[in-house]
Amino acid sequence: MTAQDLITDGILPLKTSDTGKTALSWMEDYKLSHLPIVNNEEFLGLISEMDIYTLNDFDAPLGNHNLSLKTPWVYTYQPVYDVLKVVNALGLTLIPVLDEKQRYTGAITLKKLLSKTAEMLSLDNPGGLLFLEMSINDYSLTEIANIVESNDVKILNSVVVNQPESTRVEVILKLNTPELQRVIQTFERYDYLVKAVIDDSYDENSLRENYDSLMKYLNI
Repeated sequence: MTAQDLITDGILPLKTSDTGKTALSWMEDYKLSHLPIVNNEEFLGLISEMDIYTLNDFDAPLGNHNLSLKTPWVYTYQPVYDVLKVVNALGLTLIPVLDEKQRYTGAITLKKLLSKTAEMLSLDNPGGLLFLEMSINDYSLTEIANIVESNDVKILNSVVVNQPESTRVEVILKLNTPELQRVIQTFERYDYLVKAVIDDSYDENSLRENYDSLMKYLNI
């Protein structure tokens, strides 16, 4: 899944001639704290509520505002985990998407990003999430599956996340049961590092809380 697949329909970009008052009104309508500024297909920047309140002139055109965010975009071809990294690092509620020629193609909201991430990790299915960390040289999906299935548990989904500038990876397992204690004990007997566990109490409707939890456990 790439950024292109995550673009949210119905989010209109602002123009430099729009005012801060217009931007705040749209942010309230969209339930967002950020909106892109675009003239034709040229992406000019991402404005935040704080940028508008800092200028303290709501009737001034957005072209008069200084934008506090740096490189707040992703390219259409970048995978979902790259999108998660940028959104998390900058604390965004929306991320613009550009094509290879730097043209604006749309934007991804935090809500859409969380929904698709939950779908990708099979969070809608009953069960729990188990987060393992290991050296890439020690990674074996066959061995991991054998350990899980030795406890009469099934893997519904698995994701491998490479850690930047590191030889270590994180493996996220969605299992078909929230009762993970026996599985955890077995992994620990085989000297696996179990970083975290999320059970069925993980509530997708608690948007920011759950997103922050996911980012914390992904460590990105």
